[in-house]
Amino acid sequence: MTLSPLPLVAPAAINHLLAPEQWARTRLMAHAGKTACFDLGLFALALQIEPDGYVSAAADGVTASVTIRIKPADLPLILANRSRAFSYVVIDGDADLANTISQLSQSLHWEAEADLSRVVGDLAAVRLVAGAKSLMQTVSSTHQKLAETTAEYFLEENPMLKRPQAVREFATDVARLRDDVERMAKRIARLKGRTQ
Repeated sequence: MTLSPLPLVAPAAINHLLAPEQWARTRLMAHAGKTACFDLGLFALALQIEPDGYVSAAADGVTASVTIRIKPADLPLILANRSRAFSYVVIDGDADLANTISQLSQSLHWEAEADLSRVVGDLAAVRLVAGAKSLMQTVSSTHQKLAETTAEYFLEENPMLKRPQAVREFATDVARLRDDVERMAKRIARLKGRTQ
C-alpha cells in the first residue's frame, strides 16, 4: 500500500461537509480519538476523529479502530448508489463506528452548486453539476451494460460459465446417481451374502 496526497485533501473535504451539519459532528464526537482506515487497495486513507466531531489525517503507525476495504472496481457502483455503498465493502473492527460512518455517508451531501456558484456563478454551477450527474449516470449505465454483455458472452457464445439453475440440476443429478450407486452396492453385498 502506498501513500497518496489524499490524506491532505480528504480531511478538508469531509470537514467542509460536516461544518454545516451539527448533528453529524455530534454523532462523530461519540467516537473521538478513534481512527477509521479506508483501504482502496492501491492506497489507504486513515482519518482520526477529533473531539469537536471533525476529522484529521491520522498519524503514521496508528492502529485503526475500523478498516473499510473498498475494491477500486466497485467505486463507480458506490458513487452511483450511495444508499448501498456499504454493501460493496468489507469491514474489520469497530462495528458501531462503521455503522456511524455508513449512516453519515448516506446522509451528508455536498452542495456542489452552492460551492461552485461562488467561483463560476449560478448558471455555470448548475450546468457543471448537471453535466457531472449525467456523466456519472453514463458511467454507471456503461458499467452495467458491459457486465451484462460479458456475462452473456461467457454463458452463451463461449460457455465458460453455467447458469445457477443448470448447476443446481447437475448437483441434483450427481446426488441421485451417488444414492443409486450406494443402493446398488448394498444389493450386490446382500446377493453375495446369500450365495456364500
